[in-house]
Amino acid sequence: MSVVLVSLWAALASASPAQDLALHHSVEELRNAVGRWEVATEFLKEDGSVAKSVSGSYEFSWIVTDRVVAGRSEMPGQASGILFHINETKRTIEMVSVGADGHLWIMTGALGGDQRLSQEFKTETGSTSRLRFTRFNVSPNAFESRMELTDDGGKSWKPGNHQRFRRLAR
Repeated sequence: MSVVLVSLWAALASASPAQDLALHHSVEELRNAVGRWEVATEFLKEDGSVAKSVSGSYEFSWIVTDRVVAGRSEMPGQASGILFHINETKRTIEMVSVGADGHLWIMTGALGGDQRLSQEFKTETGSTSRLRFTRFNVSPNAFESRMELTDDGGKSWKPGNHQRFRRLAR
C-alpha cells in the first residue's frame, strides 16, 4: 500500500465525529457552489449605507470531485478566476481569486465554518489590512456573503460589500 494511502487511512481512522461533521459541511458547501449564479453586489460605505450596486455572475464546476471547484466571477468592468478547495490535512477550506490586476487573494477558513480571512495586505496609505468574508442565509438555491475590512488587527471591522447569490436554472 502506498504511503499516501496509508496516511489517508490513518487520518480518516483518527478523525473525530466533530471533524467528520466539519469536513461534511465544507464538502456540501463545495457541492452547493457548483453551477451558475446571478449575483447582486452592494458596495458599502463605512457607515454601512450603499455606495454602489452592481449585478454580475459566478459560475463553478468540479475539478476534483468533493475537493476542488474552479470558477469565474464577472461584474461590470472586472472578471476573476476562482479556485475553491478543501485542504483536509490543514483542516481548512480556501478560496483563491485573481483578476486582471494579477493580485492573488487567498481567503482561508476552518473546515465546517462559514467565515474566511484574507492574507494581510498593505493599503495605499501603507497600513496593514485584512478582509473577512462571512457566508449566511444559506439555502440550496441562494446564499448571502458579507465582506468586511479591518485595519486594526481584527479589533474592529468596517463594512465592505454585501452579496446576494441566486442560482440560475441548471
